[in-house]
Amino acid sequence: MENGNLNNSRKSWKRKLHETLYEADTPSGEIFNIALFIVIIASIVFVMLESIGTVDAEYHDFLNTAEWVITILFSLEYIARVITVKKPFKYIFSFLGIIDLLSTIPKYLSFFLIGGAHSLVALRALRLLRIFRILKLARYIGESTNLTRALKASRAKLSVFILFVFILCIILGTIMYLIEGGQDSGFTSIPRSIYWAIVTLTTVGYGDIAPVSALGQLISSFIMLMGYAIIAVPTGIVSSEIINTNRHNVPTNTQACPYCMANSHKDSAEFCYNCGNKLNE
Repeated sequence: MENGNLNNSRKSWKRKLHETLYEADTPSGEIFNIALFIVIIASIVFVMLESIGTVDAEYHDFLNTAEWVITILFSLEYIARVITVKKPFKYIFSFLGIIDLLSTIPKYLSFFLIGGAHSLVALRALRLLRIFRILKLARYIGESTNLTRALKASRAKLSVFILFVFILCIILGTIMYLIEGGQDSGFTSIPRSIYWAIVTLTTVGYGDIAPVSALGQLISSFIMLMGYAIIAVPTGIVSSEIINTNRHNVPTNTQACPYCMANSHKDSAEFCYNCGNKLNE
């Protein structure tokens, strides 16, 4: 009986810790994510201040101590995240798991590397992605999920479109090389001309290469106008997919599966849609 109670106790604290770390829907999870967000912002501010020579000279000890405290807190958080999931490697090798690990490494590297290695702590900024899981704001969580689904659904169309634009740039770049290649205009090779076509078609226009002939300038004007029309194409593709996604929208939450780390489950879900394991044991 005592062993059974001990095992239940262990499962209980692990489950509660898992809810705090991974589920922003719960009160404890909401508080933790807000606190985590504040600490991340503070850490980034400290790193920025440390890069200012006059500030670092006056407050170096404070900034260094604060950064060590934050690094230790993140290290403890990382360990806690690993031990509260059923399959730790799922978290360790996930995108957020890798970012969490990278956010703790730089300060420790300052023991072994000389120079600005600790400035890699700025990688911690990527952890701000968690801001979308802080509060139970269905509007933002739902729309971000719909956008992800729309991008996945339209990836084939977008790939074909990008391939078409690339082929178009090759053709236009080659034409511009034939027209401008013999003049002092910067079109010294076909690859360099293709680079110009990409820059012009995307309406970036660095100005480092420019046609000098009347025909070249005429074609350039056509490419610039065509660039504005082309920009609208991927927007329309993704927008149509978002509309289709909204038609089948189902309320979801931030509950994370303790086995495979999948999230965005239906509010009424008892089992994980990805691995089939029970969400709450």
